[in-house]
Amino acid sequence: MRHFLFALLGCLSVTAMTAQDLQGAWEMTQTNEQGTEVQHIAIIAGDYISKAFFEKETGKFIGTKGGSYKADGQNFTYLFEYASLNPELVGTQKSVPYELVDGKLHLGDATWSKIDDGTPGNLSGAWLISGRKQDGEVVKRNTSGPRKTMKILSGTRFQWIAYNTETKEFMGTGGGTYTTKEGKYTENIGFFSRDDSRVGASLQFDYSLEDGDWHHSGLSSKGQPIYEVWSKRTE
Repeated sequence: MRHFLFALLGCLSVTAMTAQDLQGAWEMTQTNEQGTEVQHIAIIAGDYISKAFFEKETGKFIGTKGGSYKADGQNFTYLFEYASLNPELVGTQKSVPYELVDGKLHLGDATWSKIDDGTPGNLSGAWLISGRKQDGEVVKRNTSGPRKTMKILSGTRFQWIAYNTETKEFMGTGGGTYTTKEGKYTENIGFFSRDDSRVGASLQFDYSLEDGDWHHSGLSSKGQPIYEVWSKRTE
C-alpha cells in the first residue's frame, strides 16, 4: 500500500539507500493508549542497532531491544541480542522492508527522522567493556562470552546495555545525549532503567583513545570512581 501511495502522489523522493545512510541516530514519537507521548530513539553504528523507548516528558524507561543487523537495500534484518520486554526474541531474526523517502527512514511500519549521521562526537560506534582498572592496573575482561555490557553511540546519542545472550536476561540500560570536547566526555541522562530520578543529570568523564580502545575515567552515577576500557565490537 505504501509503495502505491508513493507512486500516486508522485511528489516524494525515494532514495537508494547505502549502508552509510543508515548510520547515526534516529527518532520517532508515538502516543500510547493512555495518551502519553513515547519517545523512540534508534542508534545504528557499524553493524549494530539499539532501540530504546521511554516517556517523552519524564524520561521514564519503558523498554529496549537490539543487536546486530544486515541491510541489503530492500530488507532490514535484525538478530536480537536483547529485548527487555520480549526475551523470547533473543537469538531470533526478524526482517522488515525499509527505504529512505524525503529524508525519512521507513522501517517496517515505523517512520523515523534522523538526528545525526554519526557526527560530531568522535566515539561513534558499538563498544564492549573490555577492562577495568583495579589497584592501579587494568584487568582485562573477555568480550566474547554471553554476558555483555555494550555502549553504542552515534554522533550525539549514547546508550549502554547490560545483558546475557545465553540466558536472554536483560540487566539494565541508560542513555541520552553526549559530547566530546578537549578530552572530556559528558553524558546527559535521558533515561535510566534502574533509577528514573537520575534523568536530567549530567556526568563528565576524562576520555582518550589508545590503540583503538576507549579509556574512560571519572565518577559513576553513584559517585564511585571508575576507570573503564571499551573496545570496538568486531563480531
